Amino acid sequence: MRTTLKPAALRALVGKLAGRRVVVTGDLILDAYVRGTVRRISQEAPVPVVTVDGESQALGGAANVAENIRALGGVVRLIGVVGADGAAAEMRQVLDACGLATDGLMVDTQRPTTRKLRIIAQSQQVVRVDREVVTPISSSLRARLAAAVTKELAQAHALVLSDYGKGVFSRELIRLLIAAARRRGLPVLVDPKIEHFYQYVRASVMTPNTNELAGGVGRALKDYAAQLAAGQRVLQRLKLEALLVTRGPDGMLLLEQGREPFSIPTVARTVFDVTGAGDTVISTLALARAAGIAYPAAAMLANCAAGIVVGKLGAVSVTPQELRQAI
Repeated sequence: MRTTLKPAALRALVGKLAGRRVVVTGDLILDAYVRGTVRRISQEAPVPVVTVDGESQALGGAANVAENIRALGGVVRLIGVVGADGAAAEMRQVLDACGLATDGLMVDTQRPTTRKLRIIAQSQQVVRVDREVVTPISSSLRARLAAAVTKELAQAHALVLSDYGKGVFSRELIRLLIAAARRRGLPVLVDPKIEHFYQYVRASVMTPNTNELAGGVGRALKDYAAQLAAGQRVLQRLKLEALLVTRGPDGMLLLEQGREPFSIPTVARTVFDVTGAGDTVISTLALARAAGIAYPAAAMLANCAAGIVVGKLGAVSVTPQELRQAI
């Protein structure tokens, strides 16, 4: 039976996250929010009428991973693809406001910037409208992205592949980036999509949720025993160092090569919105591994960070002070 670290020991590790350099690449998403109130039902159709009180934009996908790393004190290089449209301009504005560089954004004139618009009334999501194209990006653009990431790895402590299935990743690109990072001895952390599930061979750690794990192995995983067995098979098949399965209200399951499973209970007191929780997990885990923190402690830090964001509305980031307080 593995033992957990005491709170004081975990809090002491938070300071080690500062200054770690992480390269993040993957699918960039702009999260847009329209907030308002509902007082009546439309006469045109049986749907609520939302009177708008305010609008905002936030970073999603790989961009949210980058913002989470920055907020925790890391130094991040973000590389991804946007369209030649207004959503791309809005994303650059949000990145600038967060203090994140935009020179790693590559423009594809043949596709829109992925944008998810959420309409929220009385703190409840009424509808979500997605604008996206998920066909693969061109081979020439993929080559540019690979070259840019490989160049940045020379100054990095870790690489994150944030796969939202929007067309950036291919089998060849995944293999190339993992190999480039591993040659430098860098940890490679993957937030997976089902369609690429068995292509992340020899990454350091993958962070699927239970639905992604079930989709990856092709069957329902109704209990802990089934999740454990499936996770062990994935760990061996992909030759990973570790697999961190996020299990919602049941916490997390950490599997490592040659070590017994480590079950981590959730620390979330209330679950208000799970948007961006997976981004928070991999961001915290990436910084911790970049700092040389062992997987069990890194997973515990990620669990505490996730417990913070699910208690807030929308994709939000966590500061070192908030993380220490949560611990």
